[in-house]
Amino acid sequence: MWQIQFTQEEIAQLTYESVHHPHAIVRRRMLALRLKAQGLAHKEIGATLGIGQNTLREYFDAFEVGRVESLKQLKYKGKPNRLMEKKGEIIPMLEANPPATYKEAQAKIKAQTGLQRSLPQVREFLKKTGFSVVK
Repeated sequence: MWQIQFTQEEIAQLTYESVHHPHAIVRRRMLALRLKAQGLAHKEIGATLGIGQNTLREYFDAFEVGRVESLKQLKYKGKPNRLMEKKGEIIPMLEANPPATYKEAQAKIKAQTGLQRSLPQVREFLKKTGFSVVK
């Protein structure tokens, strides 16, 4: 069992962040360390939070290295945006024959690239690239 020493300030910060942090994963990490500070056994913490012992050890290791701030770091980078990767191909095609609607833009993008995307994704892509449909 890890012997982690917590300061009162860290316990207060863990308590606050376990409720108020905007990201659910960070809140869970904070809660795990808060429960550890209260003296709960690792199995109880894992069962309470629905996480495995390896995940719990990762939280403890991260806390040992960088204290509370290291628990706030998220390593997820997301998926690459395939529409942005093909931007150089899509935008000239749309500029040559501007679509009247987002649905038409969606169909043209699918025909040109083979990428089927939802209307909100197409709308967001066009907004990011500064392209607007003809109305």
